[in-house]
Amino acid sequence: MFRCSKIKSMKKKKTKKKPVESNKKNQELGQTKNSAKLVLFLFGVGPILAITIFLYSKGFFNSPNM
Repeated sequence: MFRCSKIKSMKKKKTKKKPVESNKKNQELGQTKNSAKLVLFLFGVGPILAITIFLYSKGFFNSPNM
């Protein structure tokens, strides 16, 4: 009986968490995600636009005259 009361009192201990640090980490992670999306967009769409402009300037999309 004495052992059970010790176990119950040990289970009542709670640890305090710091929500401020986790919130700050989430904000930093959000900024990292946004910058990663921006970089992927620029390097993904940028070359396609550059090639399209280059080919258009060389007359690639003009219909041939026969």
